[in-house]
Amino acid sequence: MSAAGTESMNKADVMKGAVISGVINAVINGAIQYFILRGHEGPIPMTVDSISTDTHTVLGSSVPLAVSLAMILTAVAHTTVKAPKKPFYPGTLWLTVKHGIFTFGLVVAGAVMWQRIVGTVEVGLGTAVVLLGIVAGLVAGIVNYMTINAILEPPSN
Repeated sequence: MSAAGTESMNKADVMKGAVISGVINAVINGAIQYFILRGHEGPIPMTVDSISTDTHTVLGSSVPLAVSLAMILTAVAHTTVKAPKKPFYPGTLWLTVKHGIFTFGLVVAGAVMWQRIVGTVEVGLGTAVVLLGIVAGLVAGIVNYMTINAILEPPSN
């Protein structure tokens, strides 16, 4: 304990918390995606070769899931850190926007690369839910780690 009565966090603690956050978010968001997709008839395509389509795709669903998670969890991580941290404005507010844009670009680029290399592949409901859960877990863990590392105040001497 420091003089201020708060615990300092080291990289191992931050990593452990990020992994736990990722696993919890993977399970919760996988379950949510199951209830969203359970009425879908037949297999669900991973991607389709068209930018304007009404077809529901797994990687198409992962874009708003990942972006919203990244932005929400950045703000949540800031509010849950008890150690000395930088103020929310402007630092964490900018991180929220930055993590949303970063996640959007990463997931869209991944989906485009998938379509280009693999093409249209259809998967069942279980596989779709697992893949969306994995995306949610990875986003949650990575964003949690990046946010906490960015907002923690360096230890004073």
